[in-house]
Amino acid sequence: MSHLKRALNTGIVFLLCLGLFSCATTGPGGKQSLIIIPTSQEVAIGAGMAEQVAQTEKELADSEWQMYLNEIGQKIVAVCDRQDIEYHFTVIESDQLNAFAAPGGYIYFYTGLIKEMHNEAELAAVVAHEISHVVGRHGIRRLQTALGVAAALELIAGDSESGAVLATAVNVGMGLLLFPNYSRNNEREADEFGMHYMIKAGYDPNAMVTMFDILAEKGGSASNVFEKLASSHPDTQERISNAQKGIQAVSPLPSGLTLGESRFGQMKQRLP
Repeated sequence: MSHLKRALNTGIVFLLCLGLFSCATTGPGGKQSLIIIPTSQEVAIGAGMAEQVAQTEKELADSEWQMYLNEIGQKIVAVCDRQDIEYHFTVIESDQLNAFAAPGGYIYFYTGLIKEMHNEAELAAVVAHEISHVVGRHGIRRLQTALGVAAALELIAGDSESGAVLATAVNVGMGLLLFPNYSRNNEREADEFGMHYMIKAGYDPNAMVTMFDILAEKGGSASNVFEKLASSHPDTQERISNAQKGIQAVSPLPSGLTLGESRFGQMKQRLP
């Protein structure tokens, strides 16, 4: 009987969740998607993952760079379609060509990737791409699939085992960061949304094309997150073509868009 009662309770919770979480905004123009895991739990999972990242990665000990990345990030956040969470931006000191977003708005950039860039707009293009993954809730969608419905519902219900489930979700989330197999549609969305956001924030979208050129030149030889995505989800040349078509679609571009070469050049000299 206890199993039947639990099943009935789970079913009731699931039906409630369908009503409560079917209207999450996941893109420009009010795009909506069904998200089972609520924002509060998404942020808690992201915070737990951030604690683990802090233990395994070396944060760049340069407050100027941390503030600079946050400044760029907040420019994109201000024009993005998800304002219900606080975004956190961190520079990690590592030669890896890497950048990634954890659920709940925790976004990381490696100095190895930044060193390959030529201007602030290229950095903004990657920032906008990662923010777009958060807006689209791509990470939490993968996580709720990996956890399964039962565990996701336990997170929502907040039963006596929810603390253990949260810890499991954090560990599963960390595992997904090692295998960032976003779908091709997720990557296309992040590129599309990212270009939209960087233009609204005042950046020249041609920098997205040159950023993809940089990644294409690297050829996916390094084992890292962003470069893997650029080389295979979808093909880099396809992403370059899509970006060029996106620019043509919004031409003529607004006046006053910037590449931000001068300040970025000064900041780049500070990198170890």
